[in-house]
Amino acid sequence: MKHVAIGLSLLSLASGLGQAAHAQSAADVVDTYADIAQAKYEDSLTAARALNDAVAALIAAPSPEALQSARTAWIRARVPYQQTEVYRFGNAVVDDWEGRVNAWPLDEGLIDYVAGAYGGSTDENQLAALNVIANPTFTLSGTDIDASEITPALLQDKLHEADGIEANVATGYHAIEFLLWGQDLNGHGDGAGNRPWTDYAQGDACTHDNCDRRADYLAAATELLVSDLEWMAAQWTEGGSARTTLMENEQAGLSAMLTGMGSLSYGEQAGERMRLGLMLNDPEEEHDCFSDNTHNSHYYDGLGVQNVYLGEYVRIDGSLVSGPSLSDLVAEENPALDTEMGVRLGETMAALGRIKTAAEAGFAYDEMLERGNAAGEALVMGGVDALIAQTRSMERVVTALGLDGIAIEGSDSLDNPGAVFQ
Repeated sequence: MKHVAIGLSLLSLASGLGQAAHAQSAADVVDTYADIAQAKYEDSLTAARALNDAVAALIAAPSPEALQSARTAWIRARVPYQQTEVYRFGNAVVDDWEGRVNAWPLDEGLIDYVAGAYGGSTDENQLAALNVIANPTFTLSGTDIDASEITPALLQDKLHEADGIEANVATGYHAIEFLLWGQDLNGHGDGAGNRPWTDYAQGDACTHDNCDRRADYLAAATELLVSDLEWMAAQWTEGGSARTTLMENEQAGLSAMLTGMGSLSYGEQAGERMRLGLMLNDPEEEHDCFSDNTHNSHYYDGLGVQNVYLGEYVRIDGSLVSGPSLSDLVAEENPALDTEMGVRLGETMAALGRIKTAAEAGFAYDEMLERGNAAGEALVMGGVDALIAQTRSMERVVTALGLDGIAIEGSDSLDNPGAVFQ
């Protein structure tokens, strides 16, 4: 994905006393940002452990109720995690790790059975229909792989992004999502994936074969998700690498904050996750495409941006983490700009909230993407336009704070629409 550089102007020099006070307040703001990151990743870990418990219960005693409980736990786990995505783009430790837990879209035929219309391997991806659950041995890059035991190490070290292809997603939330829901074969019609609980049953009740290996894959993927989140949560504790790196230079820390806010708002969410799907009218171009949970993912991504700016986060236990914020810094420099930024964030949350409300009332996100669906297009574009507008206000915040070296992630769907169809 390309980058769009922001034009910057430095503030005039302040007095030595004023600079010292500003530097101290900037450090406090960055410290709040790190505190919120720690809380979000800890909450994501807590929710992933609950998901792991629900998956273990499903495997131990498969039933419609156990499958539904695991699905509910997955949806709940997305709430804190999506609010962490604002830490991408500006923090290398997150960028280098994120693909392990939230990579998408995926060629799900790598993992398990798919509908006949899905097709087989392609020139772009020879492994698109590998189906490792059905194949205890296979050849990868000329090497014979023993997959008779499905383990976290097999998924992470051998399968994930196999052959260097990003669509070969073998781990993380979306691999687990596919194993809980199966493919959504409804196109723009009503309904999510409908994997039967008997895909995890044993003996003659097993459907689609290999139920024991499917259970092993699901268990390994959830175990790996927990361990990955344990690692990331530790990076934000006192002495952790992410927090230590961030606190070395508070001005660089502020830049990381605004890079993450702007890139998630503009290129990633407004562009790749929303505008692109609407341009292609493709129901597969939604972030949580198996579960029809995309409306929630969009909403909590937006909320993550807002709570970084305001310096506050409500944890899953209802407690509040808060402290000196970007809003405080901007208000000192330019009160009108702080008000503008608050309004823009509020408009975004209102637009994403309308998508969420509509989806929860039965108008699913993949239905909104259908060509000619004026109501769906209006809802999605309302979110896109609000995200773009808040990014423009963020650019003005960058200038007001005198920050250098910030590049906002772009998207062809916003910056060069014609390239999408080339």
